[in-house]
Amino acid sequence: MLKPFFSSYIECGTDEAGRGCLAGPVTAAAVILPKDFRNKILNDSKLLNVKSRNNLRKIIIDNALDYAISHVCVNKIDEINILNASILAMNQAINQLKLKPEFIIIDGNRFHSENKIPYKCIIKGDSKYMNIAAASIIAKTSRDAHMIELSEDNPCYGWNQNKGYPTKIHREAIKKYGISVHHRKSFKLIWNQLEIKLRVHYIYTYNWNEKNSINSIYFINY
Repeated sequence: MLKPFFSSYIECGTDEAGRGCLAGPVTAAAVILPKDFRNKILNDSKLLNVKSRNNLRKIIIDNALDYAISHVCVNKIDEINILNASILAMNQAINQLKLKPEFIIIDGNRFHSENKIPYKCIIKGDSKYMNIAAASIIAKTSRDAHMIELSEDNPCYGWNQNKGYPTKIHREAIKKYGISVHHRKSFKLIWNQLEIKLRVHYIYTYNWNEKNSINSIYFINY
């Protein structure tokens, strides 16, 4: 069973989902659990199947002292990069909490607190502490549900199955049909990418540098 808390304060766990996806938002959750909360199944969302995640989501929501969710859209991801967008999503989720935390623990090694609340970054924290694991499950299930909704209007990409992650089917769909408004244009969407059709009225031509970032973009009407 995971450790219940890192500190003795009113402690919030936070985590994100969707950082490595090619499409859709990055989603974060913040969760404050009661001091007596225990659950033997609770773990990192990536280690659980869909049924377990959905069952735990209901348990977490029913028992949490407070929780909040934030989606940061693809335009913001492309504007400030995925790391900063992930940190923004976590801060936005924390800011939505009605119960103000006195301490924050975060999955990973990068964070800054907008409200100057003390915090601790914990590598693999979602497999060590219950409140981070709870946040990972709330973030994952919330984002998955959002991607299933987006898939209804964009069925060709298989988001109802891959949730926007870079699967072979997803990349082949991008190559065949072009990109949607929900794709992250700052990401390398297909291997050896030179040109990708935007499913509106343009072709975007990208020049990539060694760090997998865009040096320049050219727009060609068609």
